[in-house]
Amino acid sequence: MSETVTRRRKGQGPKNLQSRWTAIPSGEDEAGRPGALKRLSAMWSSFRRHKRDGFKDSEPPELPGPAAENSSRQHRYVSGQYFFEYLVVVSLKKTKDGSSYEPQITYQFPKKDGMAKYQKEEEEKTLKAITLFCFPEGINWAPLTEYPSETFSFVLTEIDGSRRNGYCRRLLPGGRGARPPEAYCIISTLACFGLFSKILEEVEKRRQISTAMIYPFMQKLREAPFPAPGHTVEIKSFIPESGTEIISLTRPLDSWLEHVNFATLFDCLTDEEVLLVFAAAVLERRIVFIAEELGTLSQIIHAVAALLYPFTWQHTMISIVPEILIDVVMAPTPYLLGVQKHLLDLVTDQTDLLVVDLSDNKKETFIASVGDESSILPPKLKSEILEALGARQKASTVEELNRVVSEAFLLFFVKTVGHFRSYVKHSRGGGPGVFEKRSFYKAIDSKTTRHFVKLFLQTQMFDLFIQEVEQQQPGPQQGIFNKKILEYQEKKKKEKAKKH
Repeated sequence: MSETVTRRRKGQGPKNLQSRWTAIPSGEDEAGRPGALKRLSAMWSSFRRHKRDGFKDSEPPELPGPAAENSSRQHRYVSGQYFFEYLVVVSLKKTKDGSSYEPQITYQFPKKDGMAKYQKEEEEKTLKAITLFCFPEGINWAPLTEYPSETFSFVLTEIDGSRRNGYCRRLLPGGRGARPPEAYCIISTLACFGLFSKILEEVEKRRQISTAMIYPFMQKLREAPFPAPGHTVEIKSFIPESGTEIISLTRPLDSWLEHVNFATLFDCLTDEEVLLVFAAAVLERRIVFIAEELGTLSQIIHAVAALLYPFTWQHTMISIVPEILIDVVMAPTPYLLGVQKHLLDLVTDQTDLLVVDLSDNKKETFIASVGDESSILPPKLKSEILEALGARQKASTVEELNRVVSEAFLLFFVKTVGHFRSYVKHSRGGGPGVFEKRSFYKAIDSKTTRHFVKLFLQTQMFDLFIQEVEQQQPGPQQGIFNKKILEYQEKKKKEKAKKH
């Protein structure tokens, strides 16, 4: 298991991820133990057996979806989805020799009973991976008297590309004297960082009273239907001395942005620096982000991936690389990695990658670069993105800010490749369409835009996108990208009509 995203072309079987790493050094460490990448591959291998053996979680039956409710409520909830799979508490426990700490799961809700032996073994491997991402720094911890709580996220990805999201809150548990921090981690198939951050705040509030207070709240949450975008679900929860509280959990209306907060990205980088990172990401290059705060790393990685919408990053994406897996920076394939600053020396000896320092006290933002990042995007379109980003100063909420930023980059893709559908040709007999690549980019008038598009057509993100388009039936399509394309085309028509 890894925090990575692996895709494949239609019609192909799953890639063997172990063979994918065979060209990478560090198969073994100095003591002859399996290297970090092989240990990571061992985690992945368990998920291959999930698929082969038809493994299913021993979950209770799903709650009734909208079909079981009256019609006036059908649009408010997503059918058959739990808020979360489980909550775990990960504590740092001293090793047997007392020389260091290792993360261990000390609480799990709900417990999964009645599992077969092999299912239990797979579950234990999953939980072991969770502890690794909750405390990616390794074993070098010391008891603390003060520790500001922090929230971050990671993604556990199966071999078929399906994901489970981990939402973590690390804090100092109640007690006297110096003690190590602990982590509360919610595992869910749902990607909604803001909403789960609020849930973790409620968990922390109850933990300060008693661990026993967590259970009834999480049980209520597990029984609640997951709201549709723009809607709210209310959870009633009793707290001693405070009485019954009603907690409102609202999903953003723009569901493709609900895992993103662009504010952190623009707090760490200037607009021009964000464009350089975007340019490297859109051509699927190797990018490493450096920061000490786990929350900063996870938010930046997800924000950069979101700038690519409607395209999807198809390669390795690890928002917080555990120290034990730092060898992943040697991978020759594209990646988005978040690395804590104390590991910087293990990153900067690599070539042909962009290393971005997000720290407040940084001397320079780009510690390493390929050198051509500033010339990748067409100059005119780059200026238009910068102008559009200026409107975010007027945004009063996170949702408004996210919308301004996402539309600035969405319009870039509308202007560069938004004419794609005219070059997918369908035969009269039906069947999938065929994308006419050469005619597509030759139809672009601007020389600089045409040069960029020729490079972009070589990426896996565009390749997979256009394969999906080829499978669609001709005619009007839904979605925000198609809506923006139509709006842009109408605008161009009106401008043309005015000239004549």
